Amino acid sequence: QVQLGESGGGLVQAGGSLRLSCAASGRTFSTVRMAWYRQAPGKEREFVAQIAWSSGSFAVADSVKGRFTISKDNAKNTVYLQMSDLKPEDTGIYYCNALLYVGATRHYWGQGTQVTVSS
Repeated sequence: QVQLGESGGGLVQAGGSLRLSCAASGRTFSTVRMAWYRQAPGKEREFVAQIAWSSGSFAVADSVKGRFTISKDNAKNTVYLQMSDLKPEDTGIYYCNALLYVGATRHYWGQGTQVTVSS
């Protein structure tokens, strides 16, 4: 079992920045990769960024490329999402996701943190 706790959300004006954190606890040694997803009101959850836990290789969605950066601190079992030049369309609940391999792949989700960008 893995528990994920997000923090760092809030209200920011367009053009501003926020940094989200996701701290993992529990059986984290089986982590394959960590990711961020978001869900805007009335829309489906969408991929934002991911980072491989061992290699550090990462990918971000085209919609946030050049504005969002994902990073990790293995010692703290924490993944970060640095968001810059925020736009109103970035508003939504941001969820942390952990992919583990324990004989089979398993996904774990955090409770989410609200990000609201005002125009």
